[in-house]
Amino acid sequence: MELGNNLHNATNGLQLGLARRSVGLLAQLTRYASANQLAGLLHLVELIVRNQETSKAIENFRTEVLGEATSYQLVQRIQTESSAACRKKLVENLIGNELVLGTAKRRQFAQREGFRPPTFILISPTMRCNLNCVGCSTRRYMYSKEDDWSFELLDRVLTEAKEMGMYFVVTLGGETLIREDIFDAYEKHNDIYWLQYTNGTLIDEKMARRLAQVGNVAPALSVEGFEKETDERRGKGTWKKIMRAARLLKEEGVIFGFSATVTSQNAEILASEEFIDFFIDQGCLFGWYFQYIPIGKNPDVALMATPEQRNQLRKFNHYVCANKPIFIGDFWNDGPRCSGCLAGGNQYLHINGDGDVEPCGFVHFAVDNIKHKSLKEVCNSEFFREIRRRQQATTAPDRYSDNLLTPCQIIDQPWVLREIVEQTGAFPTHDGAETIITDPKIKAHLDEYSKRLHQIMDPIWEQEYQERRPEYRDQSAPAARTRQPLP
Repeated sequence: MELGNNLHNATNGLQLGLARRSVGLLAQLTRYASANQLAGLLHLVELIVRNQETSKAIENFRTEVLGEATSYQLVQRIQTESSAACRKKLVENLIGNELVLGTAKRRQFAQREGFRPPTFILISPTMRCNLNCVGCSTRRYMYSKEDDWSFELLDRVLTEAKEMGMYFVVTLGGETLIREDIFDAYEKHNDIYWLQYTNGTLIDEKMARRLAQVGNVAPALSVEGFEKETDERRGKGTWKKIMRAARLLKEEGVIFGFSATVTSQNAEILASEEFIDFFIDQGCLFGWYFQYIPIGKNPDVALMATPEQRNQLRKFNHYVCANKPIFIGDFWNDGPRCSGCLAGGNQYLHINGDGDVEPCGFVHFAVDNIKHKSLKEVCNSEFFREIRRRQQATTAPDRYSDNLLTPCQIIDQPWVLREIVEQTGAFPTHDGAETIITDPKIKAHLDEYSKRLHQIMDPIWEQEYQERRPEYRDQSAPAARTRQPLP
């Protein structure tokens, strides 16, 4: 027995050692590598590391990021438009640490602990913000500096995340750049790659220069469309400050992008070639789309994009991926790319400003607080286990169906979230959070939305994905239970 354990530990140690050497190899060789050469280097790393999870992660990266002609153009843009420090950290931290080393560490964690850890985490170390945007789920509450996470808590969470194999961290808020010590975290944990959602108004010449120097932070500038739409929601003059931030980031060679919340009022603008071309011209290398979710106090369900608008955005994103040199992410429409819902520790989780551990940034319920438990402990709560059992994801044995175009337990299968919260006793993490599962008006709207969405997306899934693309007929995944009529 002891010999077997020693051999197992030695094998794991060897795999981690090879992964670390591969990260160094990538960092050295990709400084001037073309997209073709980068694909070849990733194959070399795959041969060196030799484990199934790493190979799958590399294959996904190769096909999703390097597989299209426009993706080669995107790699060329990164090489020519970003600073040496930013390129170095993109390769070392995101590809090397997260994709290669992190995958190996997460695999070993799963073998040791009996469950898979998340791939990344979303954190809100402050809820303070210098804006007061219409419809924001946090703006109806007053936060002060005393409500921020302590630096010690932030440092502990990041350290535990890396021990579990997570080297990709997303910061939300609030406005995280309002924290005076946030760059201390970026610099201390310089092996992490950070995605920083920001309103952009605090980015001046000094901050843009500092972001270029640390290299491991990719800001995502929040917009609502163009100047009219952005200023209507975020305040007059905000658009000009965002455009100034974009100019400064581009001049300094910082890798950055945009973030946009899709509503019934701006869906057509956001799904337009004019919008995408404009932000490519501003220097954006990526963009994230988020559906408006009616959470918080007195949310306006009329702001939700319709199922028809969501489907139009799906088709538009496919066009962009095939024709534009920019990476686009849209979790509600990207279910086929990321194997369905990511929440509940399946791929990620959210820790809010109070330390409450939420399944995702839009599910404001929790059973644990990170101030009282380790990251490992909160990832395996009954609440999270039940979500992972029932969410619309390929790994979930009791998911509603195989349709990955309807991944969301909040708006696509809203009864799932209601039942899980009731079953596990999860508490709302702020006043008004419970309305999404208790308010009759909101419940009725979400039920009707879900029915209409499935009427649109189910035939598309069956005809465009399962019939034409064999990878979505994966027999190794647990079979979904027999579909029941929508409640």
